[in-house]
Amino acid sequence: MLVEPAFRNRSVLNAVAGKLHAPLLIDGSWTQASNGATLEVRNPANGEVLGTLAAATAQDVDRAVCAASRAFEGGAWRDAPPRERARVLNRFADLFEAELEAFYTLETRNNGRPISETRAQIGRLPYFYRYNAALALTQRSAVIPIEGPYLHYTQRVPLGVAALMPSFNHPLMILTKSLAPALATGNSVVIKPSEQTPYTTVRLVELLLEAGVPPGVVQLVNGTGIETGAALAAHPGVNKIVFTGGTDVGRSIGAAAAQNFALTTLELGGKGAVIIFDDMPLERAVNGAAFSAFIGAGQTCVCGARILVQRSMYDRFLAAFGEKARAIRVGDPADPRTQLGPVISERSRTRILAMLERAKQNGAKVLVGGGVPANADPQGFFLEPTALYDVDPASEIAQEEVFGPFTVVIPFDDEADALRIANGTRFGLAAGIWTNDIARAHRVASKLIFGMVWINDHHRLDPASPWGGFKDSGVGRETGTESFDAFTEPRAVTVNTSGSNADWYGPETPQRLN
Repeated sequence: MLVEPAFRNRSVLNAVAGKLHAPLLIDGSWTQASNGATLEVRNPANGEVLGTLAAATAQDVDRAVCAASRAFEGGAWRDAPPRERARVLNRFADLFEAELEAFYTLETRNNGRPISETRAQIGRLPYFYRYNAALALTQRSAVIPIEGPYLHYTQRVPLGVAALMPSFNHPLMILTKSLAPALATGNSVVIKPSEQTPYTTVRLVELLLEAGVPPGVVQLVNGTGIETGAALAAHPGVNKIVFTGGTDVGRSIGAAAAQNFALTTLELGGKGAVIIFDDMPLERAVNGAAFSAFIGAGQTCVCGARILVQRSMYDRFLAAFGEKARAIRVGDPADPRTQLGPVISERSRTRILAMLERAKQNGAKVLVGGGVPANADPQGFFLEPTALYDVDPASEIAQEEVFGPFTVVIPFDDEADALRIANGTRFGLAAGIWTNDIARAHRVASKLIFGMVWINDHHRLDPASPWGGFKDSGVGRETGTESFDAFTEPRAVTVNTSGSNADWYGPETPQRLN
């Protein structure tokens, strides 16, 4: 039976008959779907039903968006002084921090990520809210010199209703990247979590209300992407959409948003390249590549899906990398010793294994892994950490996103060859460079067509750094001042300081506008 998370106060999540349930939050009230529909949520580590969620209909989405719009127009949050919004967000960060242990447990159970990884990721999230609270306090408008006797300045105005649709792989982290700046700038939000991982979001919203976010400013609609998500993306009352997920779905969301001239931030697919030069010590290269490829069971758009190794060290790297991958401990994500958890669902595992079979038919060879681990729970959705070699850089496995603990190792000859392979993809989210040659590191970084490049590291995220990609990896940026500003529009104000106006309809027509 499910052990309830150790929240300070009773939560709407609290288990009934050993199961969790995620309701909707509409217009300040926790409620169920208008048609009573629910969906099951499974634990990917053992296949058991964790609980249910209320599956919001298009009618429910309309109610939520309209309520968010009313809250915005009412001005209780929009017009609050920045210091008041900052005070609420800092109070929320304190409440969040006080319940981190419960969040670690619940998120690991819901999405299958090892508890050690969950701790490392979620433990930093309160800082994201404090960072955006600080931006709200320090925001300044620009005074722009223009011709004539005028004072010209700008004001940053919140957009209105923001629809936030994070993915299952990092539920709280991805939500936080947009939720923190959206609230700090005075917007109302409608949150639609992944139907596979709804539970920690429900508790997060409860803490926002406890911290003092006014009723109606935050709405929560659980449900499927095809119904709830589509209705939210197409709603004419939404002013901005933030979505993290696959490129094809992102295109459809972008098209729906365009019909209403809603702004979008879309963090989509990736096929990250990790470039390893032969001056990097082998052990460090292997450790860095393994981290980039297998953290989060490879279920991240920035994972090291293509490991490019200089040919002079290629054979040595293959041997050492295979040994490293075979030693990774796969198992129960709640066990602190576990290093690799399951993928999110049986459907996902089946899709990944089908890609592997096609890759082998096209000539790719399996260096390590390639199957279901024998020692893991047979009812869970586990896969071995897998690496392929002798892979055609133009093949499906080297071009399309796998979203699992799978990577390919490809040799290259020199910088030009590495850049050709790395940039030879429709994606452009993240890449890594491993070298001790500082000049080469910066030179190669400047030629990589990726929104984020790490040198001698990978997967690093900070609330002050812009996050996003080029090409088919999406548009816009999360985090940083770029994201904060993107939840506002600039208003230009021009003041005539001359004390007089030209008489355009007098005896003589003026020759100038001032």
